[in-house]
Amino acid sequence: MSRAQFDVLVVGRGIVGLAHALAAARLGLRTAVLDRETHAVGASVRNFGFVTVSGQAEGITWRRALRSRDVWAEVAERAGIAVHHRGLVMVARRPEALAVIEEFVAGPMGKSCRVLKSAELPKPIRKGHAGGMYSPHELRVESRDAVPRLAEWLARSLGVTFLPRAMVLAVEPGEVTTSAGRIGATHIVVAPGPDLTTLFPEEYARRRVTLCKLHMLRVAAPGWRLPAAVMSDLGLARYLGYRTPSLPALQERLQAEQPDHLADGIHLIAVQGADRSLVVGDSHHYADSHDTFQPREVDDRMLEELSAVLDIPYPDVVERWTGVYPSGPDAAFVEAVRPGVRLVNVTSGSGASTAFALAEETISDLLGHPPPPHTLETDA
Repeated sequence: MSRAQFDVLVVGRGIVGLAHALAAARLGLRTAVLDRETHAVGASVRNFGFVTVSGQAEGITWRRALRSRDVWAEVAERAGIAVHHRGLVMVARRPEALAVIEEFVAGPMGKSCRVLKSAELPKPIRKGHAGGMYSPHELRVESRDAVPRLAEWLARSLGVTFLPRAMVLAVEPGEVTTSAGRIGATHIVVAPGPDLTTLFPEEYARRRVTLCKLHMLRVAAPGWRLPAAVMSDLGLARYLGYRTPSLPALQERLQAEQPDHLADGIHLIAVQGADRSLVVGDSHHYADSHDTFQPREVDDRMLEELSAVLDIPYPDVVERWTGVYPSGPDAAFVEAVRPGVRLVNVTSGSGASTAFALAEETISDLLGHPPPPHTLETDA
């Protein structure tokens, strides 16, 4: 490959990399995306496509989610990406969960959300739950379709160059050395996803980043349509944004009644696609390296929670898969590892929900521009 010159070169074509390409190209910068694969194959396409706002950690992560949701809505329309859901129904199976919801809705991050009485829970949610919450903030795309469409649109409409099947060997200021040759760029963004060892491994070690493996399932169309994405009590215990005064009581009851679910890091997310099949998950297991096996009992616990919440007593699983994403103490980080080089990663499983806003921050930083408005506390 002959030496090419770009304003911005992004290493990695997952959702975090594509978000940075979008932020750069929108400013008129000559932008390229380089990856060892020909298309995204990792966590960016092995997920729900669920852009989650309610429940994100208070502060910058929540504000990034709000901004990223807006970017998703705009880009989806332009790139021909279908939005399959808008909103979230959080089902409270227990009175303790409803207490958490009531406190959350009364707080600053509960703006525009509303508490649902038991009788107000929409079908196909089972009867007998304590109540719930409706959040209007979320949207959902089909990741395995949306991410390739986003890449195609970036190339077609914004002139982003894609350089596939190139292994990055070294990154220095102004230049990336790859298996296909050297590529020059004024600014470089390294967004390697779960690859914690090829580039800048010392930074990942210092930040105590490991890997999280999750199980996910596709369930055959049950004959009804979900009105929105659906979650339940286990999600209240897992998402940092729901840390209200009543949460310890819910956690105590969950530990008594569903200890195995908690041990497997299970919480329910159920979303639906155009073919009416459900994508259901998920679980969380942490290690520096993961096996490729999917123990049946973990899937069974996820399906048990699904059937407890929705009117689907015998889920017909048609597809199973695992995903792996980087996980660490920070929700995300951007680090200046060389002059003009930024190492970027979302280390909380919220790439689809926050990457667009994070990318705007990174590109602004590289160019020496003021930070985007969503970074300001006053905008919350």
